[in-house]
Amino acid sequence: MSEENMIQLDLGTTAQKTTAAEKLPVVLLALDQGKYDMPRSLDELRALADANGMQAVAEVVQKRQTPEAATLLGEGKVAEARLVCQNVRAAAAIFDGELTGSQIRNLSAALQVEVLDRTLLILEIFRARATTNEGKLQTELATLRYQLPRLQGLGESMSRQGGGGGGGGGARRGAGETKLELDRRHLHHRIEHLEEKLKELEKRRGETRRARQKNNVPVVALVGYTNVGKSSLLNALCGEQIFEADMLFATLDPTARKLTLPSGLQIILVDTVGFVSRLPHHLVEAFRSTLEEAAFADVIIKVVDAGDEQAAEQLAVTDEVLSGLDCGDIPQLVVYNKCDTANLSSFDPDILLTSAKTGRGLPELLAKLDDVLAHRVRTLELVLPYDKLALADILRSRGSVAAEEYREDGVFYRATVKIDDLHRFEPFLV
Repeated sequence: MSEENMIQLDLGTTAQKTTAAEKLPVVLLALDQGKYDMPRSLDELRALADANGMQAVAEVVQKRQTPEAATLLGEGKVAEARLVCQNVRAAAAIFDGELTGSQIRNLSAALQVEVLDRTLLILEIFRARATTNEGKLQTELATLRYQLPRLQGLGESMSRQGGGGGGGGGARRGAGETKLELDRRHLHHRIEHLEEKLKELEKRRGETRRARQKNNVPVVALVGYTNVGKSSLLNALCGEQIFEADMLFATLDPTARKLTLPSGLQIILVDTVGFVSRLPHHLVEAFRSTLEEAAFADVIIKVVDAGDEQAAEQLAVTDEVLSGLDCGDIPQLVVYNKCDTANLSSFDPDILLTSAKTGRGLPELLAKLDDVLAHRVRTLELVLPYDKLALADILRSRGSVAAEEYREDGVFYRATVKIDDLHRFEPFLV
């Protein structure tokens, strides 16, 4: 198998053959061991399926402390699930959790439909939504890491011999590598190749980040659960149009935009990939680059959906992911977005409530950012002599001018400048 040809495993491809007008019917499967909120998890799985062009038409849930090794669900529940799939003419079944390769194979054979697990469904969405080269490489890497431990259980064809044979004079060569060994070796090589490419991109990203730090441009990262309106908030604040939709993982790749605060301080506002509960560790690892924008930010804005009953749980998921990135010493603001859909009487008056749709609360958010970053700027009054007006370009490009007045001895300015530039203007202060 050539290095250029990817191993194609028949997993999740059916979900990409649908159109916007016709969603594929699927059945949700789950094993409830009492470890988490099952109704909420199924609601999220249903939303993930919808984001992948599927419609959950039925659910089969079993409460059981000890999972069945071969299928997780018990024999009777698997038989019930098969009848449900037949009755609703399901195109696929999605399990709310991670399955091994053999469990996928066993369930698919028993149900007579394609079977996906939660992780594979998220990977399918990532694959469809990634637009940048880095996003595509990260998606492929995460997919290969998912496939690698599942090769042995994903089909009998992978156990066939891939080499060997007879030689002249009755001599025999070795049995050769099995198809499984060839596939595993190819995946290892491809993973190493992708890791090297991503390291190169990470090096470039580090250079860009150092350039920001050299120019003393503060970075503010928008983080939070997927579909809480981070992209809409960025568009509302910056006036830049990036894709936004009412679905999970509407945008994947990190987006950075310039924003000038009321004080005149220029910042970089960065949108990051959204979180979901129980996001597998290797998915977090694969998409660490977009999350690193939070780890290196000057301020983190944790965005929550004000109209969601699970807002507290969403915030907990966000805090859990951020804690793994060592962001504890970075100033953090909590913003409840989509307040136009919420009952505002239940919120404390001091809480930051915003609506990217109506613009409510955006001035308060910008003012709060100014407060947090106040140590980065200073407002001053000065008179620049006419032979020093070149410094006015610095006032405008690296700060902001609130007032300007021509006088006999020079030009009077009331302006906001960065602390790092203050020494340039000290001789001309009023």
